[in-house]
Amino acid sequence: MNRTYNIYCDESCHLEHDCQKAMVLGGIWCSYDNRKRIARQLRALKIEYRLSPKFEVKWNKVSPSRVDFYLALVDFFFNNPDLHFRAFVIPDKSELPHEAFSQTHDEFYYKCYFRLLKTLLEPGNSYNIYLDIKDTQGESKVQKLHEYLCNSRYDFDREMIRCVQQVRSHELELIALADLFIGALSYVHRGLRDSEAKMEVIERIRRLSGYQLMRSTLYRENKFNLFVWHQA
Repeated sequence: MNRTYNIYCDESCHLEHDCQKAMVLGGIWCSYDNRKRIARQLRALKIEYRLSPKFEVKWNKVSPSRVDFYLALVDFFFNNPDLHFRAFVIPDKSELPHEAFSQTHDEFYYKCYFRLLKTLLEPGNSYNIYLDIKDTQGESKVQKLHEYLCNSRYDFDREMIRCVQQVRSHELELIALADLFIGALSYVHRGLRDSEAKMEVIERIRRLSGYQLMRSTLYRENKFNLFVWHQA
């Protein structure tokens, strides 16, 4: 049966000169019909842990006082069969051969989004794609990304990929959840270990996913899919 899915995307350390080694883009997707129910469950989980239902989930807010809540979020994701995650990881931005491909880092950023998303698109289904706002100049490039994705699937009437649009992360619960996993991957690939709370969350992700997070998963891994880019 054909279904409609929403894909919620975010990124970490994506700027070219931010003095951070690794860059990660990722997205969480779920069925369109279940999106509101999942958002309600996430808000209820916040209340259960004595947080405001408007509390914004972010990797940089993981702390000893909130680690139980963030562990519960990881459990929530892995226990929900309608939630899936895929990430595109650049372990070392200094290896990127921009000059060889006559591209800017910004152009490469959108190429990464194309590679992240095209794997998720299955014939017969339809998709709404939401990206966290990168900057005030990104709208035209997001529309170009929409065009390239449609062309790659011969979706010239845009019946398969219905929209690709920018939103603010605090407006959508699932972009915030994507930020949690993206932040964890960025932390791992930058070789950081200075926060016990964050390492506890990472170990929970490793245990429940069955992956060490340093290598690509199988191409068709459907729950927690990773592509780790390396210069050939």
